Order: sequence, then C-alpha cells, then structure tokens
Amino acid sequence: MIARLSGILIAKQPPQLIVDVHGVGYEVEVPMSTLFRMPALGAAVVLLTHFVVREDAQLLYGFATQAEKNLFREIIKISGIGPKLALAILSGIDVDDFWATVRIGETGRLVKLPGIGKKTAERIVIEMRDKAGADTGSSALGRLESGDIIAASPLAEARAALESLGYKPIEAQKLTDAVTKDGMSTDQIIREALKRAIR
Repeated sequence: MIARLSGILIAKQPPQLIVDVHGVGYEVEVPMSTLFRMPALGAAVVLLTHFVVREDAQLLYGFATQAEKNLFREIIKISGIGPKLALAILSGIDVDDFWATVRIGETGRLVKLPGIGKKTAERIVIEMRDKAGADTGSSALGRLESGDIIAASPLAEARAALESLGYKPIEAQKLTDAVTKDGMSTDQIIREALKRAIR
C-alpha cells in the first residue's frame, strides 16, 4: 500500500497530478479541493494517498489533508459508489460541509453533485449518519499555495476537469461560461463553477 508521496510536482492536468519521487513519476488523481492547494510546478509537495488495484488498472488517489482521505475511504465503502464518484463528491463539497449535510439529512445538497441521484443521496445519508459525529480528522497537513496549471486555455481546462468529475459537456460549458471572467485561472474557474453548481 502506498500511503504517502513526497516529491516534486511536475505536472497538473485536472484532476491528475504527476509527482516526481526520486526520478519516478507517480500519476495521482485528486479532488479539486486538493488541486486548489497545490503549489506551482517544480515545488515540493506531500500527498496522502489511497492505492487501488483492479484487474485492468492500478490507480493512486491523493489528498492534501487526512480529513479528505478519511472521507474518501468512507464514501467508497458505500455500495454503488466508486473512487471516481467519491472524487466528484469531495470536489463539490467541503469535508466539514459534507458531514454537516449528512448529520441533518439534507439530501438536496448532495443531489446537486454530479452523478448523485436521489436514491444515492439517501443511501449516503443513511449509511454515513452514524459516522458523522465521529472525529473526521480535519487537520490539514499544512498551508499550500495555489499555482499555475499548464494548459492551452484556462476555460478549456476547467471544462475538461468538470467533465472528468461527471458533469455532462453542456453542463460544464454552462457552469464555466456563467462564472468565467478575463484573467481568471483554471483553478478559479473550477472553484467558482463548483460553487455555482451546488447553489
């Protein structure tokens, strides 16, 4: 099990990062909440990781905080929810907000996330309500600064990132068009689009 990576950030392609660890480049899929905390390319990074082995792939998921990693692991235990959907959930709602939503049973907010229907939202609340009062490990590993993403266009990168989270192309286009202003970075467009999506 690979539990942690410490190395140099060499590429950002939402929702993936590549981290060079002593000459080996690890491709890591991350939620947008982690992506927003990443420093500029070439800087040192530390990611907590969850390693998944399937018949057709070996996948590494990364998180900036223990709270994100803990929540990811709890979400993928729920029947019918895999890692991709778990990343979409973490990208669309803050960890503390997620637990608060589960505690009060507010399924309407979860339904606004991509790939989450009414039945899935209800299942999440039912299966996770008992854990919502437990310590969810919300302490961060440390403050990290946001950096630039190499991309042909911040708008195109933002749309691609939203589509990778499960939004349909037309939804991704509408969300990004509604929030994009001149000079905005990819991170800013994604952040604002996700906020708009769950209003």
